Amino acid sequence: MNLDEKVSEYISNAPEEFMEILEVLRGMVHESVPGVTEAIKWRMPVFSKEKNFAYLRMNKKHITLGFYHPERLEDPEGILEGTGKELRHVKIKTERDILPEHFTRWLQAAAG
Repeated sequence: MNLDEKVSEYISNAPEEFMEILEVLRGMVHESVPGVTEAIKWRMPVFSKEKNFAYLRMNKKHITLGFYHPERLEDPEGILEGTGKELRHVKIKTERDILPEHFTRWLQAAAG
Protein backbone atom coordinates (compact mmCIF):
# COMPACT_ATOMS: atom_id res chain seq x y z
CA MET A 1 0.00 0.00 0.00
CA ASN A 2 1.17 3.49 -0.84
CA LEU A 3 0.28 5.27 2.42
CA ASP A 4 0.60 9.03 2.74
CA GLU A 5 2.05 10.36 6.00
CA LYS A 6 -0.47 13.20 6.21
CA VAL A 7 -3.40 10.80 5.78
CA SER A 8 -1.93 8.66 8.58
CA GLU A 9 -1.73 11.80 10.72
CA TYR A 10 -5.37 12.68 9.92
CA ILE A 11 -6.41 9.22 11.15
CA SER A 12 -4.22 9.31 14.26
CA ASN A 13 -5.76 12.67 15.23
CA ALA A 14 -9.31 11.31 14.92
CA PRO A 15 -11.41 10.61 18.00
CA GLU A 16 -10.70 7.11 19.28
CA GLU A 17 -14.10 5.77 18.23
CA PHE A 18 -13.38 6.75 14.60
CA MET A 19 -9.73 5.67 14.26
CA GLU A 20 -10.50 2.01 13.61
CA ILE A 21 -13.30 2.84 11.15
CA LEU A 22 -10.97 5.15 9.20
CA GLU A 23 -8.24 2.51 9.10
CA VAL A 24 -10.67 -0.17 7.91
CA LEU A 25 -12.03 2.10 5.18
CA ARG A 26 -8.56 3.18 4.11
CA GLY A 27 -7.48 -0.44 3.84
CA MET A 28 -10.60 -1.27 1.86
CA VAL A 29 -9.80 1.48 -0.65
CA HIS A 30 -6.26 0.17 -1.15
CA GLU A 31 -7.40 -3.46 -1.43
CA SER A 32 -10.21 -2.62 -3.86
CA VAL A 33 -8.29 -0.38 -6.27
CA PRO A 34 -4.74 -1.42 -7.23
CA GLY A 35 -2.41 1.53 -7.77
CA VAL A 36 -4.48 3.97 -5.72
CA THR A 37 -2.79 7.05 -4.30
CA GLU A 38 -3.95 9.09 -1.33
CA ALA A 39 -3.39 12.65 -0.18
CA ILE A 40 -4.94 15.30 2.00
CA LYS A 41 -6.98 17.62 -0.20
CA TRP A 42 -9.59 20.04 1.07
CA ARG A 43 -8.58 19.02 4.64
CA MET A 44 -9.62 15.36 4.15
CA PRO A 45 -8.13 12.14 2.71
CA VAL A 46 -8.82 11.89 -1.03
CA PHE A 47 -8.09 8.76 -3.07
CA SER A 48 -7.06 8.94 -6.71
CA LYS A 49 -6.22 6.77 -9.67
CA GLU A 50 -5.66 9.15 -12.57
CA LYS A 51 -8.57 11.20 -11.11
CA ASN A 52 -10.07 11.59 -7.63
CA PHE A 53 -12.63 8.87 -7.00
CA ALA A 54 -13.29 8.72 -3.24
CA TYR A 55 -12.78 10.60 0.01
CA LEU A 56 -13.14 10.20 3.78
CA ARG A 57 -14.41 13.02 5.94
CA MET A 58 -14.84 13.12 9.70
CA ASN A 59 -17.84 14.75 11.26
CA LYS A 60 -18.76 14.92 14.93
CA LYS A 61 -21.15 11.96 14.75
CA HIS A 62 -19.99 9.93 11.74
CA ILE A 63 -17.45 9.29 9.00
CA THR A 64 -18.46 10.08 5.45
CA LEU A 65 -17.21 7.82 2.67
CA GLY A 66 -17.80 9.81 -0.48
CA PHE A 67 -17.60 8.90 -4.14
CA TYR A 68 -16.90 11.06 -7.15
CA HIS A 69 -18.43 10.04 -10.52
CA PRO A 70 -21.87 9.01 -9.22
CA GLU A 71 -22.94 8.15 -12.76
CA ARG A 72 -20.72 5.05 -12.46
CA LEU A 73 -22.35 3.80 -9.25
CA GLU A 74 -25.18 1.28 -9.14
CA ASP A 75 -27.29 1.52 -5.99
CA PRO A 76 -30.60 -0.31 -6.41
CA GLU A 77 -31.01 -0.50 -2.62
CA GLY A 78 -30.84 3.29 -2.30
CA ILE A 79 -28.05 3.27 0.30
CA LEU A 80 -26.06 6.18 -1.12
CA GLU A 81 -27.02 9.71 -0.12
CA GLY A 82 -26.78 12.92 -2.11
CA THR A 83 -28.47 14.34 -5.15
CA GLY A 84 -25.77 16.43 -6.81
CA LYS A 85 -24.16 15.73 -10.15
CA GLU A 86 -20.66 15.31 -8.71
CA LEU A 87 -20.83 13.23 -5.51
CA ARG A 88 -22.61 10.50 -3.54
CA HIS A 89 -21.80 9.40 -0.01
CA VAL A 90 -22.62 7.06 2.83
CA LYS A 91 -22.45 7.88 6.54
CA ILE A 92 -20.71 5.44 8.88
CA LYS A 93 -21.28 5.73 12.62
CA THR A 94 -19.93 2.34 13.75
CA GLU A 95 -18.02 -0.54 12.19
CA ARG A 96 -21.37 -2.31 11.76
CA ASP A 97 -22.25 0.33 9.15
CA ILE A 98 -19.40 -0.80 6.90
CA LEU A 99 -20.81 -2.75 3.95
CA PRO A 100 -17.73 -4.42 2.39
CA GLU A 101 -19.41 -5.77 -0.75
CA HIS A 102 -21.17 -2.50 -1.55
CA PHE A 103 -18.20 -0.29 -0.71
CA THR A 104 -15.78 -2.43 -2.75
CA ARG A 105 -18.09 -2.39 -5.76
CA TRP A 106 -18.57 1.40 -5.52
CA LEU A 107 -14.86 2.09 -5.03
CA GLN A 108 -13.96 0.03 -8.08
CA ALA A 109 -16.69 1.65 -10.19
CA ALA A 110 -15.80 5.19 -9.10
CA ALA A 111 -12.11 4.57 -9.82
CA GLY A 112 -13.08 3.50 -13.34
